[in-house]
Order: sequence, then structure tokens, then C-alpha cells
Amino acid sequence: MEKTRTNRLAMLRDRHAGSRCVLVANGPSLNKMELGFLKREYVIGLNKIYMGFKKFGFYPRYYIAVNAKVIAQSAQEIRKMNCVKFISNYGAADTVPEDGLTYHINTVNPYARFCKDITQGVHEGWTVTYAALQIAYFLGFKEAILIGLDHRFHYSGKPNEAKIMEGPDPNHFCGNYFGHGQQWDNPDLTNSEESYCIARDEYKKDGRRIIDATVNGACTIFEKADYHKLFNLGVQ
Repeated sequence: MEKTRTNRLAMLRDRHAGSRCVLVANGPSLNKMELGFLKREYVIGLNKIYMGFKKFGFYPRYYIAVNAKVIAQSAQEIRKMNCVKFISNYGAADTVPEDGLTYHINTVNPYARFCKDITQGVHEGWTVTYAALQIAYFLGFKEAILIGLDHRFHYSGKPNEAKIMEGPDPNHFCGNYFGHGQQWDNPDLTNSEESYCIARDEYKKDGRRIIDATVNGACTIFEKADYHKLFNLGVQ
């Protein structure tokens, strides 16, 4: 089974060499954007982005989830999605089995801090966005544009601590994302930023770019750009 999975993943290597993709994170800033332009782009959706498909009017080419809680909470919706899906093998075997569109990726024992060959593993990097940047690299994208990476959270307790969120979720694009009694893991911004620095440098070494086009995003690691200019939407 492991050899079959590796061979299947290997067929995806560099399939988008030289192209650009848009990684859609799940911050509240998505609500401040007009996202119709995504219909013309290679889109990689993360975590519970499926909750915004109808509202935002786009559908991703690829989907990624690595957090065990997200996968458990979203298993039914993930199975329904009609796109290529990369799911952490940690706890997903029974809930989101592999099929023609679904690939399990090894996030348990990654071989490197930034894994350029996802057939051998993917480093979670304390944020699904970091996993997505490794997968985008493997797929051959020369430019990865980030939106929805607000990088600011309201929470109590320690980083990575499991918590129950009472009331609506203030950290994502809809209130019931993790809200109203669901369990989630507190963010770890320090380790996430370290991961982002590594990804930025690995892309740069290979003549590639990561561009942060999030509206009013708090992340300072990547070069910034106005999404209107990037996608020829006119300056607002």
C-alpha cells in the first residue's frame, strides 16, 4: 500500500511547473474580498474552506487538511469534495480513506523541515499553510499567492493547547467554523513564523516566490501585494 501511494503521488510531481497558485487560508479577511477571480486560478483550499464555497463562489483544484481535529470534524464534507485532496495519514485512514482523488500524506515522521518530495513526507510546521506550501512546491508552482492568512487570533491558554470554543469563532471567516462548543487547537504563531521563514527561503533558493496578498494581514514574513493588482482587478 505504501509503495502504491508513493507511486500515485509521484505522478503529480511538477504537473504545474512554472505556473502560479492561490492558497486560500481561512481568516476573516476573506469576507472583505471579492473572490470571483479564483475561478480563473489554480486554487488550493485549506481546512474548512468548504464552508465558504457557496458564499465565495469558487471551488479549489486542490484541498489540504493535516490537523487531526479538523479532519475528524470535516470527514463527511471532505469525502464529498470533488477535487484532489491531500490528507494527513495521522488518524485519517478510517474517516477519509484514499480513493481516486484522495491521497494520504505522511506527516508523522517527515524526513526534512521543508519537504520538497511529498512522496516521502510533509512537515506540518504548526500550520496547514506550511504543509500547503510544501505541496505547492512539489506540484511545481513557481509562485504561491496567499490570501486569508490573517495571522491574528483571539484565544486563551498556551500555544497548541486543545480548547473548547464557546460562542462564535472570531478567528475564521464564519462563526461556526470552530465555534459553539467545538474543540480546536490554539495557534502557535512563533513556530508558524519560523516555518514561514523556512518556506520563503526554500522558494527563493529555487527562483520561486511566495506573495502574501491577504487584506490587512498581520504576517510579516512574506513579500506583500495588493490582490487587485496581482489579479488585474483594478485598484480599490
